[in-house]
Amino acid sequence: MNPTKTRYINVEAVEYVYGYKLRLTFNDGTARTVDFEPFLRNTQHPDFIKYRALRRFRSYRIEHGNLMWGDFELIFPSMDLYRGIL
Repeated sequence: MNPTKTRYINVEAVEYVYGYKLRLTFNDGTARTVDFEPFLRNTQHPDFIKYRALRRFRSYRIEHGNLMWGDFELIFPSMDLYRGIL
């Protein structure tokens, strides 16, 4: 799919790689490995700190094209993930 013809960028698939790295596939066919460790190590937000535990980090899911954890506790804009920006 051509990204210029894709109106909205959504996460279509996610695969756990290792550590805090996830391989994301987007609805235009682009795939990117994103390392969430720097974000999680630097955050002081109490809702996010708990996702430093790999067991919790690995509880991600895709909902409406977004990668998220918990009850919308941790969610990243799909376009930021697409661009590799955390």
